[in-house]
Amino acid sequence: MRPGSFILIILTSAGPLTAQDDLSKLFNDSAAGSKQVPAVATFKSTQIINGQSNETIHKHDLVFIVQHRFGDIAGTNGGIKNFFGLDNSSDILIAFDYGISDRLNMGTGRAKGAPNGTNTSIKQLYYLNLKYRLLRQTTNGRIPFSITLFANTAASAMSKLDLAISDAHFQDFSDRLSGVGQVIIARKFTGAFSLAILPTYVRRNYVQFMDMNNLFALGVGGRFKFTQSMALVIDYFLPFRSKESKSYYSKEKDFSFYHPLGIGLEIETGGHIFHLSFTNSTAVLENQFIPSTSSNWASGAFRWGFSISRTFTLSKKTGRSI
Repeated sequence: MRPGSFILIILTSAGPLTAQDDLSKLFNDSAAGSKQVPAVATFKSTQIINGQSNETIHKHDLVFIVQHRFGDIAGTNGGIKNFFGLDNSSDILIAFDYGISDRLNMGTGRAKGAPNGTNTSIKQLYYLNLKYRLLRQTTNGRIPFSITLFANTAASAMSKLDLAISDAHFQDFSDRLSGVGQVIIARKFTGAFSLAILPTYVRRNYVQFMDMNNLFALGVGGRFKFTQSMALVIDYFLPFRSKESKSYYSKEKDFSFYHPLGIGLEIETGGHIFHLSFTNSTAVLENQFIPSTSSNWASGAFRWGFSISRTFTLSKKTGRSI
């Protein structure tokens, strides 16, 4: 499947908005007077840490996003000599998300990229994404969870590497492309606790020998709110890489893959959402951190990271909640 098809899938799903109403009717109570009130703020941001949340932004809202990953805090590449990673940046993303409707968002941005020098050398990534809120949990329990669809397509703008074994030894433009398709299933259990499950598919058109063009992964994320404006957030991804691929990289290249894990603090201040996090992922985009995380928490190869988002409301309507 070409990465561009992810965008078509979302658009197809988003096309007839009546599909949302038809699906919701399956959960409706036939009794008169039953009222469907949607649960709000399952997560407070459109992202958990590394992974996406089920949330979308409102129609005509524009969100400016900056994400940053520093270098290793400890281990071989960390410590005081690199000021615990603050001297280095492994990845930086600058992006904009726009609310086409309350259910459909589009985003675009640029990421520095985080090549690990073994299974990927890709950097300088431009991307386009779509996010569609298919189903929304209701407070009366008739719809017990929310479902949101997410897809992106990313293209590398870096110069071709003259190295045949590299995934940046591009032959055609399509070799520069990768894509992600994701279903985000989320539930707000209480006012303080929310959980999300993220089945994910990653497609990379051009990979190294014994790497995988098609990779499935399962993510899980949670949020625990402990004050009016602060919450603990965590997410984890389990990539289903084949034994043959892992064995080849381990034996032939002395290289290991690790599961991306992020733990962080979410702070809300007016129109700003600020995330301060620790993660072993060096990359920001799913296209890279799911198939190419090679840093191990146990050896100190985790890093500070932060995410700042600022919402600009481009319509006269105010007083809305996510």
